[in-house]
Amino acid sequence: MSSDSDPQTQPEEPSAEDESHLIRLQKFLAATGLGSRRHCEEYIETGRVSIDGDVVTELGAKVDPETQVIEVDGERVRLQPRRYYLLNKPSGFLCTNNDPAGRRRVVDLFPNDGQRLFTVGRLDENSEGLILVTNDGELAQRLAHPRYRVARTYHVQVVGNPPREKLDELRKGVRFKEGVFRVAGLKYLKKQGKSAFLELTLHEGQNREIRRMMARIGHKVIQLVRIRFGPLNLGKLKTGEFRRLTDTELKKLRQLLNEKHSPDIRHRKGKKNAAPAKARAPRKAVGKRSGERGAAAGKNVSERVSGGKKAGGKRSVTPGRKSGADSTKPKTTGRRIIGDVSGKQTRQGKRK
Repeated sequence: MSSDSDPQTQPEEPSAEDESHLIRLQKFLAATGLGSRRHCEEYIETGRVSIDGDVVTELGAKVDPETQVIEVDGERVRLQPRRYYLLNKPSGFLCTNNDPAGRRRVVDLFPNDGQRLFTVGRLDENSEGLILVTNDGELAQRLAHPRYRVARTYHVQVVGNPPREKLDELRKGVRFKEGVFRVAGLKYLKKQGKSAFLELTLHEGQNREIRRMMARIGHKVIQLVRIRFGPLNLGKLKTGEFRRLTDTELKKLRQLLNEKHSPDIRHRKGKKNAAPAKARAPRKAVGKRSGERGAAAGKNVSERVSGGKKAGGKRSVTPGRKSGADSTKPKTTGRRIIGDVSGKQTRQGKRK
């Protein structure tokens, strides 16, 4: 007969293995492509999310996507296979999923097969070139975040031929109400008629940043094409075409994010070639001679010797020169000589 304390009659506590497949609600929502994790937290806090019909407002809630029904605004959300595309964006398309005016969107260039895609960051409506399109909300948020400083490179055609001093202003920084905008890299490519082509690299993507900077120095942008994003290159992809990212490209993107998020990245910045203090070799000092220690009886005899000293503390005088303060002081050659000038050198401050 079993008692109340019999472990067979008590409900079993969920083990670590049972909870290993549970994930935080906001992480699951971000993985479905609803947006960044922070945006998904706002969905939860405002009561727009329910689990098995019950509204949840706690951020610490965990879910099992395989057995539970998670809904946002009454519509069930599910995990989708991860998809990553590289698109050569044409001019005239918006990097948004919701445009009340009904203008053309980047996501309209992809087949409507039920997957919810969105762009990583944005390009202006009139800008062209490389942009990532995915349904991986977490990766997209990290790639677009200023903290990771993912390099973005553009080919820009401008009106006129900017002189060097104007281009230097872009390197030093141009002040706007949002802060100081500056380029991380600048290369003058060529002059064509009454326009010039430049290659600019940025680490942060502010709203219409390049167009505003070029207008400030008096050279309006005619065409702007992004050719690189982090380790990814536009290559020979034609305007309006897209392709899936390769496994190698995805690996490089994730490595880039891991390196940028390294906790000691700020400490390494600017000290790449600096040697640690403890690694510096100690300066060699001229040793004290045992004979001089006994003769000097406590005096400091570690002074530099250029002409050599004999045991007993007397200076040796070079033959043919007068004895005196000026004659016994040799000319400085910039080299340290330790030992007797007559050829009997010492090693480590000790006579052989």
